[in-house]
Amino acid sequence: MRIGEVARRAGVSVKAVRYYESLGLVRAARLPNGYREYDDAHVHRIREIRTLGELGITAERTRPFLDCLDAGGSSGDDCPASLDTYREAIADMTDRIARLSTRRDLLAERLAAATARAVPTPRCELVPEESR
Repeated sequence: MRIGEVARRAGVSVKAVRYYESLGLVRAARLPNGYREYDDAHVHRIREIRTLGELGITAERTRPFLDCLDAGGSSGDDCPASLDTYREAIADMTDRIARLSTRRDLLAERLAAATARAVPTPRCELVPEESR
């Protein structure tokens, strides 16, 4: 099948397929006319990359899952290296959530302080300097 068909069946754009190829994650055969030729294994591989991306695992970090498929795994997470990647992704998300929670709390504190200082005026968009 051609690139448009593999993209459609895998649920990604043609641009995404080309990006995955540029990273060396997908390698299509070339026909004599230079066109890429894909098969069902490519569809499965690209779906794996897409699904992992939806979980927050970047395309660059999908190699352990793809290596697992290449080794004969029915799923990309049948191998220990894939499980390690899951653990790393969870740790990264936990860290990002903690940092976002801290930022949210700081914003809420600033809002509360600013609200307490604000002098209500009918048409004022800014709090006057002398009111601060």
